[in-house]
Amino acid sequence: MISLAPGTKVYLASKPVSMRLGFDGLAALVRPLFAVEPYCGHVFLFRSKSGTYLKALHWDGSGICLFAKRLERHRFVWPPLVEGGVVLTPAQFALLIEAMDWRRTIVPEAPRIPVQM
Repeated sequence: MISLAPGTKVYLASKPVSMRLGFDGLAALVRPLFAVEPYCGHVFLFRSKSGTYLKALHWDGSGICLFAKRLERHRFVWPPLVEGGVVLTPAQFALLIEAMDWRRTIVPEAPRIPVQM
């Protein structure tokens, strides 16, 4: 598991990419897809066409890290194919890596304070 610093965003590319791409190839996709620099410290996720393989690109301050995971029996849950991508919370990222349905997470509402009259 990748430990994320507070404030780190997780960008998820919705369209599949070639898993033959390495550090430089995936870093070159970051700017056009997400309009941010690949060296900003955020995590960028890419998936294969089959949905069983993903790669994560992350700048840790001293260099780019490339993480990969392949599922043997299932597929990663991915958003519909649209231009650009989606931003995930660190909790949703953890669920995605574990091949769980991250879309079912609910962002808790602020507690409601009863009005006294």
